[in-house]
Amino acid sequence: MAKKNILLKNKERLPREDAAAFLRQLADKLASGQVHFTMGTQEISLELPAQVTFEVKVDDKPKRKGTKRSLEIELEWYTGTDGEPPATLEMK
Repeated sequence: MAKKNILLKNKERLPREDAAAFLRQLADKLASGQVHFTMGTQEISLELPAQVTFEVKVDDKPKRKGTKRSLEIELEWYTGTDGEPPATLEMK
């Protein structure tokens, strides 16, 4: 089995409004099919197929300070393919 290769990773605290602005910008780039990230000296360009696997996960982790909640949004695809059939996610 091949080892996972992390191409880029970033974690930082942001005001909620800045995180939302980043996600809006990312959404526009995803719709175009090309995303380019630059973080310091690290750069990566991604070309996305027409179909991707879209996963949303919300979980709670008990900590001493209280419960830490996380929202994860993940897109997956195989390079060199057009992905899988679309899924529908409804937000209320």
